[in-house]
Amino acid sequence: MAKPVATRFMIISDTHNFQFGNAEKWYGAFRQPVPKVDVLLHAGDLTERGGLKAYKGVLNMLSSIDAELKLVIGGNHDFSLDGNYWRNHLFEDADPEDIAEHDNAMEIFKGPLAKEAGVTYLEEGLNTFTLKNGAKFTIYTSPYQPEFYDWAFPYERNEDRFNLQDQSAPGVTSIATNPIPDFPSVDIMMTHGPPKDILDWTAHGTVGCENLLRAVSRARPRLYCFGHIHEAYGAKVITWKDDKTLIGAKAIEEQSPQPNVYPNSSSWPINFGKETLMVNAAIMNLQYRPTNAPWLVDLELPRAT
Repeated sequence: MAKPVATRFMIISDTHNFQFGNAEKWYGAFRQPVPKVDVLLHAGDLTERGGLKAYKGVLNMLSSIDAELKLVIGGNHDFSLDGNYWRNHLFEDADPEDIAEHDNAMEIFKGPLAKEAGVTYLEEGLNTFTLKNGAKFTIYTSPYQPEFYDWAFPYERNEDRFNLQDQSAPGVTSIATNPIPDFPSVDIMMTHGPPKDILDWTAHGTVGCENLLRAVSRARPRLYCFGHIHEAYGAKVITWKDDKTLIGAKAIEEQSPQPNVYPNSSSWPINFGKETLMVNAAIMNLQYRPTNAPWLVDLELPRAT
């Protein structure tokens, strides 16, 4: 078996129009110079409420991060990145500029501006990447989360985007067009919202998605990153029970909170299939101030053959 490849990731989320220079005002750690990494992961909420100028600002910020691969998804604040949401929320007398905003937003994130910034915008589904260091990984991404105040990328809690019907909870209807595959098909998961009862607490209780927890318990990736719930920022190593037929909370043996040592990197020797590092990487705190540090993680990935 080929020797695994140590690969450095920077994980961020919920930057909400952040630009370098903002963190210093709030004694935050996300400031230049940013450590060089192999892969940057951004788990959504790039902006406050979308907008073409804001999207270009996001690319400007991300362009200054030194990473071979920069993978980005949208979130519930990025209104016009969600085509269905955007079309359904236009006024009857919307002007042509508003009507065209989703298409123009996609052009920003998938066209020359994104390429120049080194950014790859991902929608829902699986993608596989090979890095210059020889590492290869498959990542599942989705910007969707349970319906939240009629904002972008929603689904109802009795709708399951991530599991097939026979894998869904009782009383839940599968609407999955890109279901998450079983272990060992996924190395990394990145969704905007968290799974149920893991780094998802709020003052009103936990708000994560049961369907996501069921899916991640089947997939057992090495790394699962998300954001959305600013106040639940943190990381845990989830240890799974040996019985891979168990789904959801029943599959969890242990949850172990992990410290953030940024700007140093943490090296977690994840036992693939037995453990998953889960990270809520929201840069903004509950008051939308950039006080939280990115997560810098070294993972051992399989070598491309």
